[in-house]
Amino acid sequence: MNLLTNEELRDIMRACVGNEQTAELEGEIFDRTFSDLAFDSLAVLEVAARLQETYRIPVPDEAVERMKTPRDVVDYINQQLAAAA
Repeated sequence: MNLLTNEELRDIMRACVGNEQTAELEGEIFDRTFSDLAFDSLAVLEVAARLQETYRIPVPDEAVERMKTPRDVVDYINQQLAAAA
């Protein structure tokens, strides 16, 4: 399985938020917190659920709680993919 890219995560994030919030996802977002990007905890859980489905790896609630930025998500998913390889 390929590693998760920033653009793939951005696409998943767009699919998990309303249209009015997609503008928040342009530019350099990967070190901004989810709250700065107008993502509430349910939106972050939706992102995690889509990643679990797409990459077939577990993303437990404890891991989601530690994910404060999109970069945290990319790093976590890619670490899990590398460990599973």
